[in-house]
Amino acid sequence: MRIVVTNCNTTQEMTEEIVRGARAAAGPGTTVIGLTPAWGPQSAEGWLDSYLSAAAVIDTLRTYDGPAYDAVVMAGFGEHGREGVRELVDVPVVDITEAAAHLACLLGRRYGVVTTLERSCGQIEDSLETAGVGRNCAAVVGTGLNVLDLADGERTEAAFLVAAERACAAGAEVLVLGCAGMTGLQRAVGDKLGLPVVDGVAAAVKLAESLVGLGLTTSKVGSYAEPLPKRRVWGPPVG
Repeated sequence: MRIVVTNCNTTQEMTEEIVRGARAAAGPGTTVIGLTPAWGPQSAEGWLDSYLSAAAVIDTLRTYDGPAYDAVVMAGFGEHGREGVRELVDVPVVDITEAAAHLACLLGRRYGVVTTLERSCGQIEDSLETAGVGRNCAAVVGTGLNVLDLADGERTEAAFLVAAERACAAGAEVLVLGCAGMTGLQRAVGDKLGLPVVDGVAAAVKLAESLVGLGLTTSKVGSYAEPLPKRRVWGPPVG
């Protein structure tokens, strides 16, 4: 089985970190390929970045010419584009946002999301509502860290623990890592907090493997039918 994991930004170091987490979660016989968009934001923080990122990720998959793959994992927490990708490809598409939330709902009555900047909270809340798991979310809390700040592990862990207290005070019984750049943090903070912490990248990989193993893929009847045939211009004309 081969799974393509798409980073939502152009930072190659983050793609590599995400791929390490995805490979750690993948079962024997699963190959993980990481894709970094050739254009788009350096990090996705806010609505403008998110819409730009969505187009870049879709373009990356549209122009992909590597080995055939069996599923796509979209590693952008709360970012746009999943519905468009489901129209574009004919394999299962698993977004880390809804994957983490669905698993969290199996572990506790209410979950909380700890993310980066506060400005991303509303966007994540909307994404969870669209996925049908918003009603179980007790809180989405920001750490005040930029996405690119997450490379500092000690600082990230300390900020996460402070934000996690706010989420737990709001009623969260399970926590979700609210950024793909937090991948790998779940073990350390889970032990300190004494409750389950779900990593969206790992959750999405395992769900993707399950869907492929069950022979299931996105329905093309209705909402995610193939795009209508028409002329589409991707980017400015060349020449």
